[in-house]
Amino acid sequence: DGQSTWTQPPSSSVSPGGTITVSCTTTQSSYRIGWYQQKAGEGPRFVHCSGCNNRGEGIPDRFTATRSGNTGSLAITNAQAEDEADYYCGSWNNGAIAYVFGGG
Repeated sequence: DGQSTWTQPPSSSVSPGGTITVSCTTTQSSYRIGWYQQKAGEGPRFVHCSGCNNRGEGIPDRFTATRSGNTGSLAITNAQAEDEADYYCGSWNNGAIAYVFGGG
């Protein structure tokens, strides 16, 4: 949806073993909200989406995406050092994805 807008808050942190929730708001109401993880020097990787049964390859069930109205959330429980990354939200339309990544 080329006319939807997506807004994410600034970065946040969590201690190892803790729980953190990252969120985004969108004007897009048609599709599920997907979450993507990008580690330094790597391409984006699908994590999970609101209402999806499956996670991305190798993604543990510590990562859970939900949606409430126009707000999407990704909860990471029992956070590990390897979870350090940028997390982006975007449309998830039955696996057909078109996205543009912002700056952080």
